[in-house]
Amino acid sequence: MKAAFFEIEDWEKEYISSKINNQELSFFPGPVAPENIAEIKNCQIISPFIYSKIDENILSELSELKFISTRSTGFDHIDMSETRRINILVSNVPSYGENTVAEHTFALILDLSRKIYQSINRAKSGDFSLDGLRGFDLKNKTLGIIGLGHIGQRVAKIARGFEMNVLVSDLNKDKKLVQELGFQYTDINDLLAKSDIISLHVPYNKDTDHLINLHNINLIKKGAYLINTARGGLVETTALIESLGKGILAGAGLDVLEEECFVKEERQLLSKEFPKTCDLKTVLQNHILLQQENVIITPHNAFNSKEALERILETTVQNIQAFLIGKAINIVK
Repeated sequence: MKAAFFEIEDWEKEYISSKINNQELSFFPGPVAPENIAEIKNCQIISPFIYSKIDENILSELSELKFISTRSTGFDHIDMSETRRINILVSNVPSYGENTVAEHTFALILDLSRKIYQSINRAKSGDFSLDGLRGFDLKNKTLGIIGLGHIGQRVAKIARGFEMNVLVSDLNKDKKLVQELGFQYTDINDLLAKSDIISLHVPYNKDTDHLINLHNINLIKKGAYLINTARGGLVETTALIESLGKGILAGAGLDVLEEECFVKEERQLLSKEFPKTCDLKTVLQNHILLQQENVIITPHNAFNSKEALERILETTVQNIQAFLIGKAINIVK
């Protein structure tokens, strides 16, 4: 079969070519567009990313298309009603970074608990005094996890290795996970009141917008730390700054900020298309939280490991290989 891959970088081309054999492959650095549609009219398979808008007009030009394997978790760039109508299967990448983001979560926690950033800066300046660098143990501390999806579960597993107590707030209750991971379910208000460290792992939507806000920030246990590696909009920035100023929060570890451009897929941060619509550098440079010594900010980098990016391609290859033998996987319904 003929397969075309869009929004592809050179290293991705090499990886895919080495894994998919005996098929006619073509690669395009840009998204699917009317300008290149003539080159893929005979393709049975296409693999786009989120900047390729696969709408009715595009689909009408691809009469031989049978399968779309998007290299993303989301699929709102594809007209699903039209693909269903004309019997084109669509697969996605359900998850790829659960351990990657969870490990970054603990990197932020350890940085705050042991004042790693301040220690390094002090040592680089030639000052080896320990004044103000006293940290705290994670053992026996309570970690509150809001959202127990793939990432949240991985965070709970790591916390168990540190011998932490774990509280979880999640709409879905899974008794098997309680036994497997050794945590307790509770509501969000109780979690805020009892946790030494609060870590957010829920998607951003209208129900989770400003999940942490001016109304509930005062419920947080005095001296706790807030970690956000999910989405910036989960935390009301005004509430965060106020809680730090009042000493309610002792510190925060943030991989995301409320003011950053809307990010659907972390992978888009590495895309050549993203800088055209968003200037994260300016967002970060102008952010008041950057000036807080007890706040650690990383530039939405939690997802960004070699292995996570390879898992996106690995899943895509598996999706295509499964389709080729008539046993399609990760099908979007």
